[in-house]
Amino acid sequence: MMPFECYKTYIALKTHFTKGDKYDFIQNRTQRIRATKESFYGKGLKGDKDYRPARKDRFWFERMVRAYPDKDIVNFFVSNFVAGEDPQMVYMATIVKSGEKIFNEWKRKIQSLSYVFKNEATDLFEDKKFDDVFDCSKGHPPILKSHLAGRTSIESMVIYDRILGYRVNFDKKMDDVVWKSTSMKIKKYSPFLNIDVFHYKKILKDLVLDTAR
Repeated sequence: MMPFECYKTYIALKTHFTKGDKYDFIQNRTQRIRATKESFYGKGLKGDKDYRPARKDRFWFERMVRAYPDKDIVNFFVSNFVAGEDPQMVYMATIVKSGEKIFNEWKRKIQSLSYVFKNEATDLFEDKKFDDVFDCSKGHPPILKSHLAGRTSIESMVIYDRILGYRVNFDKKMDDVVWKSTSMKIKKYSPFLNIDVFHYKKILKDLVLDTAR
């Protein structure tokens, strides 16, 4: 990947996570991104009529393509866009400052995702019946409250949805900004999370059966 393509990948993924159904990175990659090489590398000399300065962070993108293979570059940006509450607030300045730390933490989590999911599920179902965890008849359900409190990761939220498909039901019953934002993040993150659904279904089934005894 060339530095300019790395820059377009950043723009494409930010668009993917912030523009709802208007853009899908999985389908389009960077094809619909209108960034130009002139906006990235600059054009002409200072004082020229058509002069355009290069991006100040251009060298960061050049370092990225030397440091990471293409797949890791995509995961690098994905990990940063899902780390915070609002992907819209993730800017290049933030990524330059703390992006590598966030990516390394994300990789460690993904490597031990079965362990993370089991621990978070144990906490979630410890004193609740299974159906109650997903009951949104009186407002935010326990699973969403747990996520907002930082006890259930966005990865676990995606896994529950891949197993149970609860997100569509929540969309019909909750119309508040908090859930809409969370729902969109789950939907947009899901294609990037490569998991064995049957493996996690077994973890959940065994855990629920244990807590029911």
